[in-house]
Amino acid sequence: MFGISSLGWVHTLSSLPAIPLAIYMFARYGRIVPRSKPGVVYFISMLIGAITVFPIAHQSVSYVIGTATILLLLAGYGIGRISSGRAGRYLETIFLSLTAFLLMLPTVTEILTRVPNGHPFVTDLSSPILLGAQASLFVILIVGLTAQIIHLRRQGRLTAFASPAEISAE
Repeated sequence: MFGISSLGWVHTLSSLPAIPLAIYMFARYGRIVPRSKPGVVYFISMLIGAITVFPIAHQSVSYVIGTATILLLLAGYGIGRISSGRAGRYLETIFLSLTAFLLMLPTVTEILTRVPNGHPFVTDLSSPILLGAQASLFVILIVGLTAQIIHLRRQGRLTAFASPAEISAE
């Protein structure tokens, strides 16, 4: 179905949970929170999806996206262990938001080039529909990152004015 191999289905089904988990964390916390239950499942799902892209990739851009996703995922989850300061939280947020963007870019492309089965919406990778969808994802990334940074900055200011008892209660 849809011209997807068995390994392609493993790749698709393993990375699929990352989409609703990212949406949930963005809506609930304003960012992907690595040290949460959804964050752990997001990490595992993204890692399996990024690793399994290598044997099924047909275009060189897939290798670039897979490699970038793995590096950003490891950096995003690792930075919190190295740095507990504001800079670490900003980098963690940026890196992990970029992983969600890198997940959605090929997801949208694959959906538009495969659905409906046999008569996809897009047959050419330079289609205005596809390019518009990818541009929309990029705009969402920029707006989302800006909102996240503003939110983190406000949190930092509130923490600076909070008493030690209020901070420990969080």
